[in-house]
Amino acid sequence: MTEEVFNYLLAGMVATGLVVFICLYFITAGYGQFRTKQWGWSINNKLAWIMMEAPAFLTMLVIWHTSKCPTMAPQIVLLSLFLLHYFQRSFIFPLLMSGHSKMPVSIMLSGVTFNVINGIIQGGALYWFPQEAYQEGWNYFTHANTIVGVIVFFVGMTINLHSDHVIRNLRKPGDTRHYLPQGGMYHFVTCGNYFGELLEWTGFAIIASSPAAWVFVWWTAANLVPRAHAIHQKYRSEFGDTAVGNRKRIIPFIY
Repeated sequence: MTEEVFNYLLAGMVATGLVVFICLYFITAGYGQFRTKQWGWSINNKLAWIMMEAPAFLTMLVIWHTSKCPTMAPQIVLLSLFLLHYFQRSFIFPLLMSGHSKMPVSIMLSGVTFNVINGIIQGGALYWFPQEAYQEGWNYFTHANTIVGVIVFFVGMTINLHSDHVIRNLRKPGDTRHYLPQGGMYHFVTCGNYFGELLEWTGFAIIASSPAAWVFVWWTAANLVPRAHAIHQKYRSEFGDTAVGNRKRIIPFIY
């Protein structure tokens, strides 16, 4: 792939993300608590998550393994952070799920498509067209913005993991009722897990300092912000305005 084609791919992803962002305010993706038969054939939720998320992990590994680009310290760190997230999301997160919920195959396939393309974009930015600043090696991590990015990434990951833990423990075995998440970031937003993930990839983009990483942030927001809005509205309908209170949707004190 030439750099020109790569840049066209980035531009296409930005434009497509805008379409997705707008559409998801009118069409709620039918997985989780919004799953309906209208979304077609569904499969086991654990299997679907593994099949949906693992392509990002595997695509990045393939690009790293096949690339002839010398690996510099910033690339090692960014590769490790990306793989750390997707190993947890692909192989640990699904196995911690309880219950017997399902995911529509259509949703899973759309996730697979995005994760393959995003894996190519992020891997390409690291190994096909790396930033010149990466040549500084470990000195790259003495920059203030890089230090901030690392902190933001791990704060976001911590929030994401804790918020997922809260959601997993809302119900006892056999209970199928819905509950309003409490504690941690849920004091401030109704989708603490989404805020954590958005923060995580913002930190990654600050470290990477590449257009590709910021495209990933844009796509994360385009997917999660409308979803957070839908969940927020559902919580208000189900539990009432008093129970939800002043909590925002995804970004504390803002939205």
